[in-house]
Amino acid sequence: MAVVLLVGTLDTKAEEYAWLRERLREHGVGTCMMDVGSFSRSPMADVTSDEVIVAAGEDPEELRAARDRGRSMATMSRGAAVLARAMAGEGRIQGLLGVGGSGGSSVVGAVMQALPIGLPKLLVSTMASGDVRPYVGDVDATIMYSVVDIAGVNDVSAPILGNACAGIAAMARACERRRSEPVDADRPPVVAITMFGLTTPAADEARERLNELGYEVLVFHATGAGGRAMERLVESGLVTGVLDLTTTELADELVGGVLSAGPHRLERAGALGVPQVVSLGALDMVNFGPRSTVPERFGGRTFLVHNPTVTLMRTTPDEMAELGRRIAHKLAASNGPVRLHIPLRGLSGIDVEGGPFRDEGADERLFDALREGLAGSDVVVVEKDQTINDPGFGRDMAEALDELIKNSEH
Repeated sequence: MAVVLLVGTLDTKAEEYAWLRERLREHGVGTCMMDVGSFSRSPMADVTSDEVIVAAGEDPEELRAARDRGRSMATMSRGAAVLARAMAGEGRIQGLLGVGGSGGSSVVGAVMQALPIGLPKLLVSTMASGDVRPYVGDVDATIMYSVVDIAGVNDVSAPILGNACAGIAAMARACERRRSEPVDADRPPVVAITMFGLTTPAADEARERLNELGYEVLVFHATGAGGRAMERLVESGLVTGVLDLTTTELADELVGGVLSAGPHRLERAGALGVPQVVSLGALDMVNFGPRSTVPERFGGRTFLVHNPTVTLMRTTPDEMAELGRRIAHKLAASNGPVRLHIPLRGLSGIDVEGGPFRDEGADERLFDALREGLAGSDVVVVEKDQTINDPGFGRDMAEALDELIKNSEH
């Protein structure tokens, strides 16, 4: 029987969660009730609040005595995520359902983001008609607006919560069936590619070659969310290899652009030992919105208005050197095979001879930092006398990844 994990603050939402549990049982799925109310000791709980607090590394009595709501919510989020991730990894749950206002939604959101892609996740929230990024993060979460506050079950909330129960029950049963099906031995292995508008020719060439080699290729647009989504997919164990052609999000993280994927970009594949072939696509630029939104502190820099909503700023030599150091550090720490392909004549469609962002001195600072940082490591560095979009560059990366994947299988 499929099991849905119910995550809720049972000190304030016991009535609503008891109702949800009964509806789910009517739909033929089991339930596991996790209590994330920091002061709750509900007899309904299958996983108690004390267990959640301990999983976060805290002492329940000390936490409650502090009476710090912010600390309590952070602790419950952390502990619930640890426990839910373990349940999913052991195959004990096939779905998650949570309901709540801002506080409850923040805890459920943290749990959803800890669960693997493909495991159904549904949150019914009073916050769902606004910015839902804090709750969804980079996972395949479903968010439903509650319309009214989660305060009892009434003529308005009952059909909404009922729909949520029907939806998660169906998704959980489908998840259970999917996981019980035998693995298709003929299913092609999955690889991921990162691309950007200004690295599209190389990404297309790599994708086409990987398709020829028998891979299913997932392409991620390196816009911050794209990089985070790719890293999460790698973490879910669904990816055989990564062709990280476009690492531009690292420049936004360093300088303060709008397309950062966070400080841990370019780390998951290495940590998990997934084969990866990496390049330096679009590190010559930092991304902003319309020209008027660029912070004043960047006055005097080189800009290109890419379109009315995107303004590009050229990275400086010092920034490029720091990017080289950061990338070298991340790649050298990898637990799996890595190759770095360096396009010596340009990192994007506008970092080319005669292009508006061509700066050989800045690029060379990047290359020097990479050479120095990777000296003595196991990372194979391949320097190409090409621009990143020249014919053959993407193809060579694809064939290198194919080689690493096949070697890792032996």
